[in-house]
Amino acid sequence: MPLHHEDPLIRALHRTIRIAVKALAVLMTLVILWGLADVVWTLYNRLMAPPKFLLDLSDIFVTFGAFLAVLIAIEIFINITLYLRSDVIPVKLVVATALMAIARKVIVFDFKKLDWPYILATGVVVLALGVTYWLLQRPEKQSD
Repeated sequence: MPLHHEDPLIRALHRTIRIAVKALAVLMTLVILWGLADVVWTLYNRLMAPPKFLLDLSDIFVTFGAFLAVLIAIEIFINITLYLRSDVIPVKLVVATALMAIARKVIVFDFKKLDWPYILATGVVVLALGVTYWLLQRPEKQSD
């Protein structure tokens, strides 16, 4: 959002939006710290439950979910700060964040409780995001 515009109203609106985005960055930082505390608390509770210092498969999945939620929050924070630094939405990073979020969902799937259409739809979303990311990664060919 450029702060220099000939129209004073547009200039004021851009300034207001930049303040809102900065507020979102501060809030996301708080969410990340809260998520980190949740990871520590979750891990502590799982390790202290009998039998102590042992994690079963469901404990590992819960811990992975907590870790990945914090990593996704960090990716969103990076998206917000990139938005502040430029006028361009970082599409590749947004797609990568969405891919990470859906991958987190797949990692913590409880296949005993899910119906096959939900799993199939999730697979389609993963495939679509993967192809989109791959297309964004490809170098653009220069036409001579």
